[in-house]
Amino acid sequence: MKSADQQIKFLQLRQKYPYFIFQSYQIKRTNGSLRLVFDFNLADTYHFRPEIEIPFRSFYNWNLPEESLQNLAFHIGMIELISYWKLSCAPRVIIRPHQLTGSQIDFWKELYYQGLGEFFYVNGITVSKVDFMQIESGGSILKPVESTFSEGILLPVGGGKDSAVSLELLKGERLLIPLMINPGKASLRCAAVAGFSDEQSAIVKRRLDPLMLALNGQGFLNGHTPFSAMLGFVSLLIAAGTGYPNIALSNESSASEATVPDTRINHQYSKSIDFERDFRNYVKQNIHPQLNYFSLLRPINELQIAERFSRHTAYHSVFRSCNAGSKTDSWCGKCPKCLFTWIVLSPFLDSNELHKIFGKRMEDDDDLVALLESLAGQTDIKPFECVGTVDEVQAVMAWHQTGKTAFAGSPLLRLYFEKNPVQFKGEHYLKLLLKAYNQMHYVPQQWLKLLED
Repeated sequence: MKSADQQIKFLQLRQKYPYFIFQSYQIKRTNGSLRLVFDFNLADTYHFRPEIEIPFRSFYNWNLPEESLQNLAFHIGMIELISYWKLSCAPRVIIRPHQLTGSQIDFWKELYYQGLGEFFYVNGITVSKVDFMQIESGGSILKPVESTFSEGILLPVGGGKDSAVSLELLKGERLLIPLMINPGKASLRCAAVAGFSDEQSAIVKRRLDPLMLALNGQGFLNGHTPFSAMLGFVSLLIAAGTGYPNIALSNESSASEATVPDTRINHQYSKSIDFERDFRNYVKQNIHPQLNYFSLLRPINELQIAERFSRHTAYHSVFRSCNAGSKTDSWCGKCPKCLFTWIVLSPFLDSNELHKIFGKRMEDDDDLVALLESLAGQTDIKPFECVGTVDEVQAVMAWHQTGKTAFAGSPLLRLYFEKNPVQFKGEHYLKLLLKAYNQMHYVPQQWLKLLED
């Protein structure tokens, strides 16, 4: 559909469904487990009841004050609603359970707008942050969480190389719990390699309302939402239930680069340093000042992570980063995630080792040259995927073009170099990035030394 038609569709849906309501939420306890049920509706026409379930584990204590649980559950509802609101992008959002302050509304509008940057771009929608949504709220005033935090770390595990590196860095900590939402096999395997069973991991089951999925196929709007922000708010609830105040993400410095150059449109917005800063401030002011959300890998980049990961061979057969192959627990070998992962590992692993990982020799597939060009900044935008920076890809290409690597004469790279001569030849570019250190981070000193060592 053309961009102009999409804009018309956007305006028509907003007119037909002019408001979205966060009606209520429920907190249910069953045999020590916790279940949250949310009630949303779109213009009193479509009703949605998504759920979050946290199965029992011995390390939980859900005997928190009810008002504390309400605070945490409500905030999960506030980020959950974005998946349903985007069906029509209703101009009015009515929050009935609790009253929000002006600064809280500012935070949510910023998160929704920047977190939906890809959604608006891909759908051809033009709307300002001022006009895209008005938030109205009522109900009781939220009270800060009352919980006793001591020490300990929660580590979200997604099954890719980044969280595997974090697992290796932190697995010696006395109090560490892996955290997973709807984990795939790769997440569970990576946790197991690090020595954690399912029972030693915090597993969260998130159930989307099937009506939303049905409406996606009936002409309503659909697209990317900031899942990492959902992970952030869910992790706060797990932190309160375990008493572990530290939440260590595995987002690297590369995640802050915009997907569309010269804009703030970033597929990884909720993994960026901008979101991390705003989220930390919001949590300390509105939830609990001791909760410490940070990204352990923020000081380093994708190449440095790949170099570290290359040494942890136990994960090489179990990790996955391919969205296209997520349902089959495989690498598709054709998507941006597969190709980018191959690119950043290629300076550190040989062809046979990479073949074992991906099930194919990626360097022999010259059909990937257009995808390689998009990753290397030869097109208007990068792929809308969790991939690294243009600089990182160009650095690897410059290294390969020296002719000293086993991949230099491969069909893929030979065709790429014929079409795109690399500006900076030699190994210096790659070595420079492997020595880089990003000072914009919130890693506590006690764990920063793990990266420096």
